[in-house]
Amino acid sequence: MFLRFFFPRALFEPSTVFKIGYPSDFQLGVDERFKQSARIWVVREADRIYAIYGRCTHLGCTPDWKQSENKYKCPCHGSGYTPEGINFEGPAPRPLDRAHIELDATGQIVVDTSKLYEWPKGGTSHFNDPGAFIPV
Repeated sequence: MFLRFFFPRALFEPSTVFKIGYPSDFQLGVDERFKQSARIWVVREADRIYAIYGRCTHLGCTPDWKQSENKYKCPCHGSGYTPEGINFEGPAPRPLDRAHIELDATGQIVVDTSKLYEWPKGGTSHFNDPGAFIPV
């Protein structure tokens, strides 16, 4: 019983703010490098880069990126999302959230998963808000 005093009862979680590289490090399409470590996919389109947060909007499971089917698929209840994270099948009520993304002073991409941008069901999309993407 006395030994518990020496061991903190705290859970150590990874930082929600982290660098992922430079815009030139990302090709067009979905990049899965950070799915396991940070629960995000980095998506590069012709004019922007954004980070999709990997939490299904139905019940919070982590979807999988299905390259051959060109979609994210939730293994729990079958929700499907386009490469942009827009829901199109299954019970998910809205698109996947996007994490805050910006460039630091050196030009590296910084992601903050504690700040999420969403598109509420029946509401206005926040995917074009400053911080929801970086222009390229």
